[in-house]
Amino acid sequence: MIAHVRGTVAATTLDSAVIDVGGVGMLVRCTPGTLAGLRDGREAQVSTSLVVREDSMTLYGFADDDERDTFELAQTASGVGPKVAQAIVAVLGADGLRRAVASEDVTALTKVPGIGRKGAQRIVLELKDRVAAVVPGESASVAAGGAGPVAGGGDAADWRPQVHAALVGLGWSAREAESAVVAVVDVAAAQYESDGAADVSELLRAALRTLSRA
Repeated sequence: MIAHVRGTVAATTLDSAVIDVGGVGMLVRCTPGTLAGLRDGREAQVSTSLVVREDSMTLYGFADDDERDTFELAQTASGVGPKVAQAIVAVLGADGLRRAVASEDVTALTKVPGIGRKGAQRIVLELKDRVAAVVPGESASVAAGGAGPVAGGGDAADWRPQVHAALVGLGWSAREAESAVVAVVDVAAAQYESDGAADVSELLRAALRTLSRA
């Protein structure tokens, strides 16, 4: 197993990053939250999980070990493959999945693209005894290499295309993504006012909550 990769970020796309590790470009499929913390040309470390199939080997990347372990745990449930497991991490996060399973919150699980009500019930049933209760106030890091927030020194709208692209990558339409971006403008403004930076990962989660309510 490749537990993590560390190196210079050579390139990023809507759903992946190429990290230069000792002169070898490692293609890593990443969650939107993880990608939001990566910057081309900068050093980063990404926790990884290698999924081997008959015709492919795919390396999935996450902001930290907790997200990676959640991705692997989710796949132990019947009917959950890497794509859905990655969507679970992107939408709910590690703590969110633990809360949903521990409280049998089927509705929370159905917010993940690709999971219907029956699938959510099955996940709760099969993972119930495998997840630990979340300690109040405890949450996983969302930044890879400590680079999650977008610095306030740049354009205050820099977060918009990142969040929009991440939502489209998760399966929402461009129009739905744009509506969700507009809905979290006030959240971004509050972040800039208090911290001088926008936390793209948190804004993405806020946008996803908006879409789920819609």
